[in-house]
Amino acid sequence: MRKTSGLFAAIACCLTLTPTPTVTFAQTRGTRVALSAADKETAAFEKRVKEYVGLREGLEDEMPKLPKDATPEQIEAHKAAFQERVRAARSGAKQGDVFTPEAARLVRAVIKDEFKGRERQELRKEVLVEAENKAVPVRVNYPYPETQELLEMPPTLLLRLPQLPKQVKYRFVRGNLLLVDRENGLIIDYMTDALP
Repeated sequence: MRKTSGLFAAIACCLTLTPTPTVTFAQTRGTRVALSAADKETAAFEKRVKEYVGLREGLEDEMPKLPKDATPEQIEAHKAAFQERVRAARSGAKQGDVFTPEAARLVRAVIKDEFKGRERQELRKEVLVEAENKAVPVRVNYPYPETQELLEMPPTLLLRLPQLPKQVKYRFVRGNLLLVDRENGLIIDYMTDALP
């Protein structure tokens, strides 16, 4: 009997010393659900985008408000001042700050899964061949030229990509996927080789 209790004690000791893997959980209506790696990266990406939005909203709130009957010149001046404030606040911004390598892998996988066969060929043709925005310089913290076409994103793809706040939009330029500020036109970040 002593040998058996000693065996149980040894097993119990080993079990308490064995490290347990860490798992992230989310609360869903009182139930704990383990998050997948893709869910964690989606949440991290969305958090980085929201941090940008928080920064730009704070900067915009500090600016004088436009009058209700603002002239086109006043609106343009306001937009230019807003751009410069955001650019100054993000002077150290670089490619990959928001589209980290992990986020870029996730987005590429979503795009590849969404577009297969003929649909993939049509998307590549539209983005790489027919689009009139090939001359757009893709640079973080610089404005997307207003004179250049903005390719609309396919609605089915938008439903599958990480969700963006209303101030930010996705746009394809050549094989790149950009995050663009809707109001001031700045390129927040971009990822390369977005198309499968």
